[in-house]
Amino acid sequence: QLVESGGGLVQEGGSLRLSCASPGGTISPYFMAWFRQAPGKEREFVAGIRKSGSTVDGPSSVKGRFTISRDGAKNTVYLQMNRLTPEDTAVYYCAADLTFYGIDESDFGSWGQGTQVTVSS
Repeated sequence: QLVESGGGLVQEGGSLRLSCASPGGTISPYFMAWFRQAPGKEREFVAGIRKSGSTVDGPSSVKGRFTISRDGAKNTVYLQMNRLTPEDTAVYYCAADLTFYGIDESDFGSWGQGTQVTVSS
């Protein structure tokens, strides 16, 4: 079970930090990722992090602004989002899988319920 939090309404240029907790167990063996889905669009891979801590980049639109990290002691993955724009408005989902096959949503077996991020201009 994955539980996201930290979403909300923020002005353009602002920051948010999303959290994804796993209250049911450890995240240590899992590849963890963040996806987002804007209205009328397909779900999009945003960032991923291996159990080693090395990261997998998402689209160029978030590079340099979004940072994924993990805290094994807290069983939590974070997505730090800076310099937000209205184009970042979406529901953000946390996902996990034991093996990193790829960045398509079909590659992930566990999902959270999502947290809404809205960026106003």
